[in-house]
Amino acid sequence: MSVSRTWSVVLSGLTGDLVEVEADLSNQIPGFSIIGLADKAVAEAQKRVQNACANSELALPRRHVTVNLSPANLPKRGTGLDVAVAIAAVATELALDAASLARTVHIGELGLDGRLRPVPGVLPAVVAAARAGFTQVVVPWANTAEAALVSGVRVCGAISLRDVARLHGLDVPCIDEVPVEPSASIHEDADVPELAEVIGQRDAVDALLVAAAGRHHVMMSGPPGAGKTMLARRLPGILPDLDDAAALHVAAVRSLAGMPVTDLPRTPPFEAPHHTASAAALVGGGSRSAVPGAIARASGGVLFLDEAGEFGGHALNALRQPLERGVIEIHRAGFQATFPARFQLLLATNPCPCGNYGVRGGACTCPSLAIRRYLGKLSGPLIDRVDMELHLPRVAVTAAADTDVVTTAEARDRVAAARDRAQRRLHGTGWATNSEATGEWLRSGPCAPGPAVRRPLDEALRRGALTIRGYDRVLRVAWSVADLAQRDVLTPADIGRALYLKRGAAE
Repeated sequence: MSVSRTWSVVLSGLTGDLVEVEADLSNQIPGFSIIGLADKAVAEAQKRVQNACANSELALPRRHVTVNLSPANLPKRGTGLDVAVAIAAVATELALDAASLARTVHIGELGLDGRLRPVPGVLPAVVAAARAGFTQVVVPWANTAEAALVSGVRVCGAISLRDVARLHGLDVPCIDEVPVEPSASIHEDADVPELAEVIGQRDAVDALLVAAAGRHHVMMSGPPGAGKTMLARRLPGILPDLDDAAALHVAAVRSLAGMPVTDLPRTPPFEAPHHTASAAALVGGGSRSAVPGAIARASGGVLFLDEAGEFGGHALNALRQPLERGVIEIHRAGFQATFPARFQLLLATNPCPCGNYGVRGGACTCPSLAIRRYLGKLSGPLIDRVDMELHLPRVAVTAAADTDVVTTAEARDRVAAARDRAQRRLHGTGWATNSEATGEWLRSGPCAPGPAVRRPLDEALRRGALTIRGYDRVLRVAWSVADLAQRDVLTPADIGRALYLKRGAAE
């Protein structure tokens, strides 16, 4: 009996586990079986493998082939193991290079004609292989550019199973075949719109710079047409570019979500799910495999919930834990997955269902009960996790009259300078932005403000106008205000501005 061995990867969220694929021949009734806690998609690989091998002139032996996926107690899901199963089975009969097989990780799905089809999650799978010490990975041709984003790994993009066999030393004819193209994406990256296009909302633009400087969560309230969506869509453009590690993380989440990845994105992601989205669409999950939701896809960037009052209460409350912990855990009967959730939350809502409540010149037709029910979906615990509340009035100035504008480039430079100042102050703490600092460090650390500066905050806490969580959030915003103003210490004006932004005082 001859046993052949090679490797593949299975994913649980963004975490990849190496799987050793063993194939063995035995003198039993001819057949093909896969063992090792495989789900239905993996078990069905035997049909795809048999047909792909036959159509590639790599016929399997007429004996019983047993394929073991080790470790046997690790659940195996998806079609990404097809290539590893096929090449290990072929190696039991044909003279493939055993050493080459043993040092190579194979990822990809097989078509019945023997061509390799792209699979989601190639980037995190290749990252897992590199961390395990492997230096050669075989992926479908359509996933080659994505896999090549991982340094230190030789990526072999294969069109068909013939190419994989030839890589491992088998002398097979070279036939021109048309590769399977990557699927088209509906998530096309668009240029970030220009901040200078926002007119008549200078105070809101200044508040947006504070939010960007400290990565603070914001809720914007105002009538339709006030510019809430315009402001939100311009926030990614004034945020600093992603570094290599963050860009790789964002690309890995995109890959796992089934979106094509050809390079490392530098602009922070922007996710804006529709208000009919369910809690599962925000959180992510699935019955057989973990698919990242909008929260995970927005990690490292912005999650914008437009018409927040129209979202379901259960969906909005699902945000509370990720906002505090920065990660989201998905528990299902057969698996557990963890996704990053370091996003910046933007909420936009009208003051009532018709949008005219409290608006100058507007006539609200909503019953009082409807207004309370509409705003009641934004629960107190959720609002308490929001750093800034902005009330936007209707624009009352024309473009010709509004000369006090800020461009995206100017805003990005100011935000970058403020973040550099914050990083110098937070050096050695493990935090990079003001929103990450703990309340204890803000209140009693080396940069804690004196009693005179804290007095308005202490008074608001005593009156019950602020919770202790809100108290800490005001301090974080105050530091972002000071950073934008290039001050090294907090002043009463910084505290006052932060309180103003937290309470959402009307303009």
